[in-house]
Amino acid sequence: MELIKLIGIGLVLGIANVIPGVSGGTIAVVCNVYGRLIEVITPDIKKIAAAWKFWVPLGLGAAGGIILLSKVIALLFTNYPIPANWFFIGIILGSMPMIYRRVRRPSSSLPPLSGAICGFLALGVMLAMALLKPAEKAVLYTVLTPALFGMLFAAGALAAAAMIIPGISGSFLLLATGLYRTVVQGVSDLNIPLLIPVALGAGAGLLSGAALVRFLMAKAPQQTYAAVLGLVAGSVIALYPGGLGNRGAVMFSVISLAAGGALSFVSSNLNRSEGAGKPGE
Repeated sequence: MELIKLIGIGLVLGIANVIPGVSGGTIAVVCNVYGRLIEVITPDIKKIAAAWKFWVPLGLGAAGGIILLSKVIALLFTNYPIPANWFFIGIILGSMPMIYRRVRRPSSSLPPLSGAICGFLALGVMLAMALLKPAEKAVLYTVLTPALFGMLFAAGALAAAAMIIPGISGSFLLLATGLYRTVVQGVSDLNIPLLIPVALGAGAGLLSGAALVRFLMAKAPQQTYAAVLGLVAGSVIALYPGGLGNRGAVMFSVISLAAGGALSFVSSNLNRSEGAGKPGE
């Protein structure tokens, strides 16, 4: 029974980590596996081996969820690219108030000056990327090159580190780097060469990035969340499809935007009710 339960939780975790705006860390908190999950993210081989009855079924379920939803998202991007982009924009816009609640001062609706600076710097980085690489948002990489290997490795490391923070979606950072669609399509097609650097980066991010993320969240949570908010806001630029589409697609795009916002709103309320702002909870 425990095996089936863990596979089911893993399936939900995998699906959550594919959807930008839905936090896999929060789902782990809700499913009461977050503490055990953090414990096995360690270079201690003996500790990992001793916990195999926990992480193996959880990992198998998560892999199944990622593959399942990646195929759906890849089909949406291929057949309905404009509404699909508006759906994810809705998710992003709907999640921003939740992140902002972690940025502002407890006694005020405004963030501290240091948080505002971090947020605007992160947003500035995203704007600069959009100006320097205006066509990148339309690129779907399918062939691995040395430069792309480095980009996918870094993106995988960042996304994996973000997964450690309940309330923050690792897929957001894939959106921010413009590689979300490439990774999703790679998983859907089982494009192993593209997935190797992502997997290596994810492993490095989980092992070496976990300590840094915990340190930042413990010492400067508002500034860290402010930087994440800037990245999230800037990712809208990479997703913007240039309009709502032709006459027949306008209503579909508007509905997709509203649906993404509604999903994000429900997820944000879940994050808030669980008090998942601290990784140790």
